[in-house]
Amino acid sequence: MAVIALQVEVPIACFRVSRAREYAETYPVPPPSTVYGMLLSLIGEMNRYYHCGVKLAIAMNSQPEQSTIIRTFRRFKKKEIADPTNARPDYQELLTGIEFAVWVDSGVDERTPNLVERLQEAFQDPGSVERFGGLSLGESRDLVNSVRVLREEYRILTWLFQDEDGLLTLPYWVDHVGSRGTRWRRYRLTDMQLSEPPEQAWTVIQAV
Repeated sequence: MAVIALQVEVPIACFRVSRAREYAETYPVPPPSTVYGMLLSLIGEMNRYYHCGVKLAIAMNSQPEQSTIIRTFRRFKKKEIADPTNARPDYQELLTGIEFAVWVDSGVDERTPNLVERLQEAFQDPGSVERFGGLSLGESRDLVNSVRVLREEYRILTWLFQDEDGLLTLPYWVDHVGSRGTRWRRYRLTDMQLSEPPEQAWTVIQAV
């Protein structure tokens, strides 16, 4: 079983609630689907189906501050992109000071090399990675400040645990053409003194 643990720091981001419309709420933690997308971007993989079967465990190292801003959103109601009715101001929630750890387990990722191996190679030999654009977590605006291999052992982490009775519903796979194919799980946030993920912290990334 191949596993790698990474520490991620993001100054500011919005993990937009999937069903949010005019008021762009944010999830309090990055959803597994968002973290998976960032990991693919890190290694320059554009096919999000390529490493299905990998498992992720997420634990927060910080309690991000939440604020609300007003910004311009674009919703294409008219064919002409520049039509003024396509743009309107709306409120958006933001999180600042985001720090979390993510453990990546190869799971049933049958690719050679698998995602864990490609991440390890990316840190050992950064020049071997072919990618473009800034590394972001969520929106392209929300740039990642740093990603490094986790070497410290944290005494207290806020773990994202799967729980059928949990109050937090997060996507682990997103259908970007409509929403029929989006997959969800229910979670709870729990403070525990653990240095490795327990079984209930793992989420399998899969399209079906």
